[in-house]
Amino acid sequence: MPTLANYLIASGLLFAIGLGGVMLRRSIIIIFMSLELMLSAANLSLVAFSRYGLVSGHQNFDVQVLVFFIITVAAAEVAVGLAIIVSLYRARQTTHVEDLDTLKF
Repeated sequence: MPTLANYLIASGLLFAIGLGGVMLRRSIIIIFMSLELMLSAANLSLVAFSRYGLVSGHQNFDVQVLVFFIITVAAAEVAVGLAIIVSLYRARQTTHVEDLDTLKF
């Protein structure tokens, strides 16, 4: 049976991969996916702490409700973020961050 440490190691690795993607990649789509990976890593650690942080033998479901709301906000973020990326691509014909240095169209 996996322990809390196993979940936290997996969460830390996912977060590190996401951070590496944000810091090293040039495509705005890859950066966006890396940010979502970092958010999922944070959700994994929250659920792990909720599962293994038993208080008097009962699970704390408050954190799992928080994770549900985070997933809902992340879905809305994906919709808005992809709309912004598509509009930037239509205007500039590129998704590289270096080419998107101004906010004017």
